[in-house]
Amino acid sequence: MANDGPVSVLFKLYCLGVMATITASYSVAVRYTRTTGQAQYVSATAVFTAELIKLLLSFCMMAKETGLRRLGSSIVEHVFIPKELLKLCVVSVLYALQNNMTFMALSNLDAATFQLTYQLKMPCTALCSVYFLRRPLSARQWISVMVLSAGASLVQWKPAEVTPGAQNALVGFGAVIVAVLCSGLAGVYFEKVLKSPHMTTSLWVRNIQLYLSGTLITFTVVFMWEANRTMILEKGFYFAYTPWVWLVVGLASVGGMYASVVIKHTDNIVKNFASVAASLIATVASVLLFGLHINLIFAFGALLVCASICLYALPKNTCKLSRPASDEEESMV
Repeated sequence: MANDGPVSVLFKLYCLGVMATITASYSVAVRYTRTTGQAQYVSATAVFTAELIKLLLSFCMMAKETGLRRLGSSIVEHVFIPKELLKLCVVSVLYALQNNMTFMALSNLDAATFQLTYQLKMPCTALCSVYFLRRPLSARQWISVMVLSAGASLVQWKPAEVTPGAQNALVGFGAVIVAVLCSGLAGVYFEKVLKSPHMTTSLWVRNIQLYLSGTLITFTVVFMWEANRTMILEKGFYFAYTPWVWLVVGLASVGGMYASVVIKHTDNIVKNFASVAASLIATVASVLLFGLHINLIFAFGALLVCASICLYALPKNTCKLSRPASDEEESMV
């Protein structure tokens, strides 16, 4: 048992590194596929394909957990519960909107600006947790939330210089705000469903319920817009899919699956530090790959964002005010 501590720390560092790499790589890859000047794919098809892959992977993990012989009966018994599917449908709608807004944001903002402004999801999640989960925040955490908002605003105000083109920073930032709101609401609601006292279903059952509705919703979104329908009917569902686009789909699929595992086996501190690391990785990658020029305002805003997340992630101070020792305690010294 003495070795449990170091193993736990190493596992958390491993989760931190993998999550940060996946998150940053996803942002940079999406940005690259939307700004190369080549024929554009329908981003909604990428969101749908990622959901479908996550659903198939969840079925595979459930099969590994229950065994192939019991898979069918387990699905019927635990997955197809109308009330629970309806609960997860709400989460799927929010995640579908979030993912589509992410593509819109990265089509109008560079990857570094997106990653840093996207950290506004942290105060949004904090507010949702206070309201829906009745989870109080310490004064230090509220201060970190305000610092984060200020840092994200500085990053957006006169941000790093980007390559001119058919981009609209206002549209991009608006898409980030919608994605942030969806992320906060979906995350808190999903946590409330997972921690329902009368439910003992496994993580993979919940994932299957989530991705079943998610697959149906994102498929509907693909054909919701006339422009999407016209392009798909004329050029095919996977038109303009290059290896880079498939990389985006793969990162979205693996990232979604890995995030659920990390939440189960570690904690939100790992996720918060992963957000910091992803922001730094995305910034460095944007400088190297896209020739991003960072000014002082952007750098200061980035510093505030990283500092605020680290401040929020610090463990709560469990030290209490000292009190006079009792006679019994003094005798034991």
